[in-house]
Amino acid sequence: MHEGVAIRGGARASTDFFAAGACGAYIRRVDRELEARVSAAAAVLRRGGVVAYPTETFYALGALARDAAAVDRIARAKGRPDGKPLPLLAADREEVEEVADLGAVAARLAERFWPGPLTLVLPARRGLASAVTAGTGTVGIRVPGAEVARALARAAGGALVSTSANLAGAPAPETAGALAAELRARLDHVLDGGPAPGGLPSTVVAIAADGIRLVRAGAVPLEALERALRPEER
Repeated sequence: MHEGVAIRGGARASTDFFAAGACGAYIRRVDRELEARVSAAAAVLRRGGVVAYPTETFYALGALARDAAAVDRIARAKGRPDGKPLPLLAADREEVEEVADLGAVAARLAERFWPGPLTLVLPARRGLASAVTAGTGTVGIRVPGAEVARALARAAGGALVSTSANLAGAPAPETAGALAAELRARLDHVLDGGPAPGGLPSTVVAIAADGIRLVRAGAVPLEALERALRPEER
């Protein structure tokens, strides 16, 4: 794990760990334990493994975005139809720009809404696993609000696939224990970061020549995105 990575929260349980009035020693112990879990999961990812981990909504399946073999395993593990792109998450804008072209409009939205539940569909850079883009030439990516997920991407060394940790058509799990046994058996590691908050998924927007196009409604209202792009908001 990269030196200096500190985890203060992300999944709902992480917020509980650091609630006001908690014992300082307990907080430090939990922090170290969670960092150790993230470090172990990142090592699995660097070896080409597939990991389940918590995000700011549900548990997700992850692999390094440039690891074609691991990404293909995710699609097979979920029973996901061929030809459907896989979204990514990154630790920060630097990791985003390693895999996608972040133009002026996208940069404006990133500045306002990242970290957070906003996925931007951007032109993809070379080197991504083909299952990530599914031949579209674009990639959906976000910097998530969940600090555990950001720390995992940073420790693993790059953007990660972030598709819900469920079999195709099944509900997305909010806890590590809710992972389907059939799916868990196909994974290399589960990073248990406590319960994820659930709720609405990330909003997905594509960047177009004339602005933005809503791909999927979610936690960030379209009106807020449009407002952020108005000249008076600049």
